[in-house]
Amino acid sequence: MSELPQLETRITAALDRIKTGLDRLSVPAPVPEPDVDGADVSALTLQVAELGAKLDEEQTANAQLEERVRLLKERQDGKLAQLESDVDAGRARSARMDRELQRLRQVNAELRDINGQLRDAVSAGVSEPHLVNKAMLAELEALRATRAADAAEMDAILQELTPIIEREASDATG
Repeated sequence: MSELPQLETRITAALDRIKTGLDRLSVPAPVPEPDVDGADVSALTLQVAELGAKLDEEQTANAQLEERVRLLKERQDGKLAQLESDVDAGRARSARMDRELQRLRQVNAELRDINGQLRDAVSAGVSEPHLVNKAMLAELEALRATRAADAAEMDAILQELTPIIEREASDATG
């Protein structure tokens, strides 16, 4: 608590210095009075007109540049949206292929297990018709899973090649 008066004094002194500095800044610098000669006034008028023309040119150039920047931004935003769409489609294709490959792995594991049971039964000299049926069903399911994985892979390849083929076709005709 004993530091509060000291801090208050320091803050007050700093505020006074700031006020003094601002007072000095607010005083405008004196502007020299132009000669009233006809020659000096007409030269200044001519110079003002030239500067006005240059200002107009710069404003026109600035407006053109702003329009170009706007068009580039729109084009970039469109390309970015297209790329995001392509990435989303690629992720969806990848997820589908992953699901099909997981299914294929699972079915193949079941097929190996059933075939192992069938081998054990045959080596023991026991004929188990239900194992033969399970093995056939597992093999059919493995073939279906392989076909589905192949179809997913072909779809992914076709979706990647379609834009390339369309671009080449348009280049050939255009």
